[in-house]
Amino acid sequence: MGKKASAWVAACVLAPLVSASFGQAPNSGAGGSGAAAATGAVAGSAQPPAARGPSLKLALEAAQKALDTCKGLDQKIGVTVVDSAGVLKVVLATDGASTRGVASSTNKALTALAFTTATSELGEKIKTDAALAEKVAANANYNSRAGGVLLKVGDDVIGAIGVGGAKGSEKDEACAVAGLQKIKRRLQ
Repeated sequence: MGKKASAWVAACVLAPLVSASFGQAPNSGAGGSGAAAATGAVAGSAQPPAARGPSLKLALEAAQKALDTCKGLDQKIGVTVVDSAGVLKVVLATDGASTRGVASSTNKALTALAFTTATSELGEKIKTDAALAEKVAANANYNSRAGGVLLKVGDDVIGAIGVGGAKGSEKDEACAVAGLQKIKRRLQ
C-alpha cells in the first residue's frame, strides 16, 4: 500500500475516534470531512502547527515504562500517549493484550485530555454531578474508569497517557502513573 493510501486509511480509522472524543461530529470542522481534514498533507493543503506534547522519545519511554510496570503485575495491557490535540503519539500493547484493552487505553487518554483531569477523578465526580455524568455518557468513546492521566508542564496540559486492559482499573492507573513519573521532570 502506498503512502497516500496508508495515510487515507489511517485518517478514516482515526478521525471518527478523535473527533468523537472531543465532542465533534465525525465529519464536521473547518477542514471539511473528518477524513479530509486529517489527510490535509496528502491533499496538499497546509498543515497547522504541531500541538504541544511530549517528544516521541519521551512518549515512547512513558509508554514502555507503563507496559513494563503492568507486565510486572502479570497484566496484558495497551498503552496510548497523546499530545494536547489528541494526536496519537504512541500506542503499544503487550503480547496477548485484547483489542478492547488497547481501545480502552486510547479512550482513557482522550477522556483525560477532554476533561483535563485523570479519569479516576472524573469517575468520582460523575457520581455526584448529574450534568457531568450525562456529558460523559453521551459519548461512547469516553471512558471514566481509572487509567487515564494528564501530562502537564506546570499548569499546562500537554497530553495524556492511558492504560487499559488490566484486571482492575486501579492497576491501569498505577501503570499510567509509572509512565508519567518516568518522564515528568523532562517534559517541556
